[in-house]
Amino acid sequence: MATIPRVTGTAMLTPGGGEPLTVEEAAHGDKVAARLRAIVTEAGGWIPFSRFMQFVLYEPGLGYYSTGRVGFGPEGDFVTAPELSPLFARCLARQVAEILERTGRGDVVEYGAGSGRLALDLLTALERLGVLPARYRIVEVSAPLTARQQALLGAAPALAARVEWTNTPPADAWQGVAIANEVADALPVDRFRIAGDGCEALGVVITGPAFAFEPRPADAALAAAVAELRRRLPHALPDGYVSERCPSLPAWIAAAGHALERGAFLVADYGLPRSHYYHPSRDGGTLCGFHRHRRAGNPLARAGLQDLTAWVDFSALAAAAVTAGFTVAGFTTQSHALAALGIERELADLQRDAGERARYQLAQSVQTLMLPGEMGERFKLMAVARGNCGPLTAFTLRDFSSSL
Repeated sequence: MATIPRVTGTAMLTPGGGEPLTVEEAAHGDKVAARLRAIVTEAGGWIPFSRFMQFVLYEPGLGYYSTGRVGFGPEGDFVTAPELSPLFARCLARQVAEILERTGRGDVVEYGAGSGRLALDLLTALERLGVLPARYRIVEVSAPLTARQQALLGAAPALAARVEWTNTPPADAWQGVAIANEVADALPVDRFRIAGDGCEALGVVITGPAFAFEPRPADAALAAAVAELRRRLPHALPDGYVSERCPSLPAWIAAAGHALERGAFLVADYGLPRSHYYHPSRDGGTLCGFHRHRRAGNPLARAGLQDLTAWVDFSALAAAAVTAGFTVAGFTTQSHALAALGIERELADLQRDAGERARYQLAQSVQTLMLPGEMGERFKLMAVARGNCGPLTAFTLRDFSSSL
């Protein structure tokens, strides 16, 4: 049987482990690690990685997204497309406006709004286009992020008056557009390893002051999911192959789109179709952490202090959406979507009255958003629709739905 190295991580920084932690960060990391050790011990010494990831990201008062520590932008841990430039929101607004006009206006619902930058820039662009939604609802589970969003949107009182916050998806029937930008990649995943005709689950155990991955026989749900995955792939996965799957993806898309009677759900994230995601050359999967803009190879380190993320299996997302009653309305790369939505026109408009430095920064942001080696190909845009929304402009240059 193939073996996997025992990867360990502690709350405190080890030599070569990245930038030093502040005293406050180290104290918080120790608190998170202590609670995790208790959870692992209470569970018999082993927990699925999805449970570990759920805790370190979302546990109230302790998880990365639940403490106000999450860092967006140049001074934080990562930069999202909306934080990088208003160009992303301005282009996305054209697609949102098109759908709103075809559905008789209605609402926009954004899941996981981060700092609130996308919401503010999107509403500003929709106002300019004359297609403001009746309501802009933000579904946010993090109280600190909700406060941050409210503070940012408070700078535009007229637009903020249209915004409502909730921590659960809409329950009453509605129509319009749902948006999830870099949300699906933060859903907890299970890690697995191919073992002959079956698979093992790679869960988390305690090793002294640290945590480590350790294999156990996969439970029935994981074993069945990996067996179905292998059946659908056009190639075999070698013994010892390690990757991940997102068990909550079907429930997430079903809940998010449950009450949407007519409209579309736009999902923007980094990811791949199934056959590329689970290619033999991708042994090890896509799971990683980010801390102060540095990729952290050890997802078990700095519990509660670093972001954890895994790429999206867009084939699985499409299948879950179809099961939930949607149809796939388009799937393309970020670069093709932004080009189709007129990023050159938006750039020229923004640069027209900008100073030299601002013009240069805008031009640089276009390269980051569009180039294959940057966000252009790694990030994808998928639309799933319910009711007839017509052909969507974002997918008119290239639609890769057949690759799903």
